[in-house]
Amino acid sequence: MRLYGIINHDGAKFLEIIILPIVITLKELAVYIHIPFCDHKCIYCDFYSIITTDNINPFLTALKKEIEHYAQQFSPGKKVISIYFGGGTPSLMNPEYIHDIITAVKNNFQITGNVEITLETNPGTVNPEKLHAFKESGINRLSIGIQSFHEDELKFLTRIHDSETAIKTVNDSYLAGFENISIDLIFNLPGQSKEKWKENLQKAVSLPIKHISAYSLILERGTILNKMVLDGRVRMQDEDYDADLYELTIDFLSSTGFKQYEVSNFCREGYECIHNNAYWRYKEYLGFGTSSHSFVEEKRWWNYSSLKRYISEIEQNKLAEAGYEYLSDKKRFSEYVMLALRSSGIEIDDLKKNFGEVWINEKYHYFKMLMNQNLVTFDRGYIRLTKKGYAICDEIIASIL
Repeated sequence: MRLYGIINHDGAKFLEIIILPIVITLKELAVYIHIPFCDHKCIYCDFYSIITTDNINPFLTALKKEIEHYAQQFSPGKKVISIYFGGGTPSLMNPEYIHDIITAVKNNFQITGNVEITLETNPGTVNPEKLHAFKESGINRLSIGIQSFHEDELKFLTRIHDSETAIKTVNDSYLAGFENISIDLIFNLPGQSKEKWKENLQKAVSLPIKHISAYSLILERGTILNKMVLDGRVRMQDEDYDADLYELTIDFLSSTGFKQYEVSNFCREGYECIHNNAYWRYKEYLGFGTSSHSFVEEKRWWNYSSLKRYISEIEQNKLAEAGYEYLSDKKRFSEYVMLALRSSGIEIDDLKKNFGEVWINEKYHYFKMLMNQNLVTFDRGYIRLTKKGYAICDEIIASIL
């Protein structure tokens, strides 16, 4: 309520109470929930997952306590724009389990009306009935881990599904009412030809999907695949060939109506992933569950990975923080630039507002050189990587920073 003194035409001053709505801008917050349970560990996966059904219910209890704890600290002044269930294999859980978690978030945080709620889903873990139930539980976006439509590639990656099951899962999801469907694909597998990879892309765009995440196969320390390479049982293809496949990916998907809005992500118009954009645009996020990470108010922290340790810490302390760091101005700036270039580009006015004008003025001639080499564009106040620039994104960022 605000008070205003009003003078009437006769010059007599009187007090009139005018009630005006006070608009409070809430800071956007993304929520990530890690479900660690899995039925199988793929050879390339380095995410924390466990092949067991033990402690499923104690984990849910701990998760709710953690959500309530952080809501008391961070709920006021913030609104949740996305909830993302990752793993592990969240689609192994029954829909009621997922619904309980969604309800816990909604009961403790302010939620936007069009909140995006994503469930990572593996073919072979769902059927039409379960998909309908997930839709009823509040899920409105699926991210389906297909990786390939070729049987030999699926076998190499040790996926539990075949190509037919992958296609059926997408179609069943669409028939269950999911309009916003994303799929994951992996390229540059050992021995993979360009023709074979293009067949994967052709099959993908023929399905009722709105989003594709296409990743190059990367060796991660501690994975089964890494040991296979070290032992000489698998030979990876070189970086130049990887770059050729990546360029093929960009060209093909761009020609079929999928715009590139991040290094590895492509979508139909209007279907950018809200949750992933929160990371890439340097917004705040809270992670719940084992091994999850959070970034709020210039502090980054991460949870214990061990399921038993996580549950124990929550029971005793209401949080399971394994470590933390406060970001220096220099680190915040470096991360801001890196994430911006990897995605929609550096918004020049926003960078100046947050970090001043010195850096962008110093780098003007360097960016001009990159533009002359067709590696970046200056577009409506943004510095954006071109297709050629995306292919050497890491090198450009390293040079800039």
